[in-house]
Amino acid sequence: MITHLHIENYALIEHLDLDLAEGFSVITGETGAGKSILLGALGLLLGKRADSRSLKAGAQKCILEADFHIRNPRLQQLFDEAELDFDGSNILVRRELTASGKSRAFVNDTPVPLTFLSELGNYLIDIHSQHQNLLLNREDFQLSVLDVVADNSMLLAQYQTQFHVWKAATQELRREQEELARQQDDQDYLQFQFAKLQEAKLREGEQEELEQEQRTLEHAEDIRNTLYQSATTLNDDDRGAILLVRQAARQINNITGVFPPAQEFSERLESCYLELKDLGESIEDALSDIDIQPGRLEWVNDRLSEIYALQQKHHVETVAELLRLQREMGRKLDAIENRDETLRQLRQAVDDAHKKLTALGEQLRQKRTESAQTLERQMKEHLQALGMPKVRFAVDIQPTTACEAHGMDKVQFLFSANQGTPLQNIAQIASGGEIARVMLTIKAILAQKTEMPTIIFDEIDTGVSGSIAERMAQMMRQMTAAENRQVISITHLPQIAALGNHHFRVYKEDAGDTTLSHIAPLNEAEREEAIAHMLSGTNLTEAAMNNARELLANGKR
Repeated sequence: MITHLHIENYALIEHLDLDLAEGFSVITGETGAGKSILLGALGLLLGKRADSRSLKAGAQKCILEADFHIRNPRLQQLFDEAELDFDGSNILVRRELTASGKSRAFVNDTPVPLTFLSELGNYLIDIHSQHQNLLLNREDFQLSVLDVVADNSMLLAQYQTQFHVWKAATQELRREQEELARQQDDQDYLQFQFAKLQEAKLREGEQEELEQEQRTLEHAEDIRNTLYQSATTLNDDDRGAILLVRQAARQINNITGVFPPAQEFSERLESCYLELKDLGESIEDALSDIDIQPGRLEWVNDRLSEIYALQQKHHVETVAELLRLQREMGRKLDAIENRDETLRQLRQAVDDAHKKLTALGEQLRQKRTESAQTLERQMKEHLQALGMPKVRFAVDIQPTTACEAHGMDKVQFLFSANQGTPLQNIAQIASGGEIARVMLTIKAILAQKTEMPTIIFDEIDTGVSGSIAERMAQMMRQMTAAENRQVISITHLPQIAALGNHHFRVYKEDAGDTTLSHIAPLNEAEREEAIAHMLSGTNLTEAAMNNARELLANGKR
């Protein structure tokens, strides 16, 4: 629950420190005095978006801060996942806004994103404003109420997990079917391309080898002439280079005895002789290998043309890329041939997931059907206590045609306030005052099932008055029977204000050239006067004062 609220420079509030306690608190004040400002500040603390217009005029910074005391084991996991300190019971939430539009949020003095504030707020405060009565028009809200009464949170979570598994399997099957349809359309063409690549019998490095052979064959005559001339220059019997080097070696060898350096010259010439002799033999061998083969050149040209045509057709530049395409085509063709088995496996996965889903859906339906009677009985008892003696309330559960995110059921709340009036959809026939009482009843029932520490009702009494308002106040007061729970009602009705354990008044005052809103706790005498004003208006009468004292006395009893 909220133990302390601190506000600086927010809207019309310059400075506010408010201590709150468990039990039933009421907030009263004239229209426009600033009750909505308090709800706006709490909304920002719960993660709602803000802008610089939230600041008090002329202020540079707005600070909103609330201390919460709460014991909820599920909060520990939330804090652990966010790596935040938590002592198990105390939470400090702070929000800062600047005139430049910047916003910062803190939990236990640690910066947090607004998404964390929103998630945390689900455990801290339930604010019921008048527009929330529209929730009664929504079938998903009615279904969620029934699930809370049925304690379906764990089972529903299991169902929704399995629902996502089923949806994912269904989508995978659909994608595979669409892919198969596309591939079947292209299968003949793909098979034709694959066959052409197979027929080509390509191999790695073939193109480079052929291109080199092509160059050699195209210049075979020039190559033969050059090799012949080189071989003759080396091997000529009369003046060949080999013979001349050999003669020079012998001549140098003759003077090695009288000229020592000649020994080195002789050895080097001998080495040159051997190298030239080997080189000459190699050139002659190469010459014998060069053969002018017009037929071979034609074949090489045709083969390269075939390779170039395939590369151009498939927009690649190498044989390696053609071979990679061939392998990919082979895999695709294999996949098409094996797709029937893949589809069979995917259909089986969808069927298995759907069976598990429908089994969980049936369990949900059974629990919902059993709990519907409990909800009907509780709603009837509470609404009769709120001045509807002939009320009838029923929960209509109908199976849906398919599995949906929240189960396989369509839920409608049926309502009749008067004898002889048939049960109809509650959103279509209930009046404003009746809807207010229905929503209060729902909140009271849910409060017994949840651990929400703070519940705020913003003028839920709209459309009711007199003894009915008093009974609504009694119900709100009963909701605080749980330990460490506070219920706060913003109200214009004295019958409700009189039953509060704590009473706060919102008022405005002019301070120079500005108007400020204040919220102050009231003592017993101030409460009498405030409630008397709610009864009689601006002119305070003795009759109103006596009536106020009587209302407060009844509240104490």
